[in-house]
Amino acid sequence: MPSLPQPALGRSWLPVSFWKLKYCIVILNQPLDKYFRHLWSKALLRGCADGGANRLYDITEGERESFLPEFINGDFDSVRPDVRDYYASKVDVVVTLGGLAGRFDQIMASVSTLFQAARICPLPIIILQEESLIYLLQPGKHKLHVDTGMEGDWCGLIPVGQPCNRVTTTGLKWNLTNHMLAFGTLVSTSNTYDGSGVVTVETDQPLLWTMAIKP
Repeated sequence: MPSLPQPALGRSWLPVSFWKLKYCIVILNQPLDKYFRHLWSKALLRGCADGGANRLYDITEGERESFLPEFINGDFDSVRPDVRDYYASKVDVVVTLGGLAGRFDQIMASVSTLFQAARICPLPIIILQEESLIYLLQPGKHKLHVDTGMEGDWCGLIPVGQPCNRVTTTGLKWNLTNHMLAFGTLVSTSNTYDGSGVVTVETDQPLLWTMAIKP
């Protein structure tokens, strides 16, 4: 049986020396003590693990704007709805860099993540890589502004997971009017814009929007 590596002899370390070091802080779902504010003020990165967001929210009543975490991680089963909604309201969109290149199975895993995230995160989630952007449109009507100067030449609407029975668009070169989109019938790829600067999409099922972006 291999032996575990042993610490170097003669090495000394003062446990509380991290006060003077660069560190990150992650708040767990445990009571916070008097050291919280000092640790928070010195940390380079601040986050909460699941129910730790409740602890942060409660202890900072009246001054929450000064104690916004950079991230909240976990399955969110112990985060209270009011806490989740408060911190979500401080962010407009979640942008993920990467996940659209290389192995096809991993690309599809990225697409699947958009479907899963829609059930736990109220924020729009965009995935970017190189010249591609994808965003999952939920059932309903959407207005997309495509006049920022960052748009590339192509765009598309991909019915992933199930057919979209009624899709209507405006602002595209090849628009749809109550069309059915489904693999094996019609998929809107290699489309582009009509120059109006605005695209509207109405769909009865989740529909993946994809577009080119300029580097």
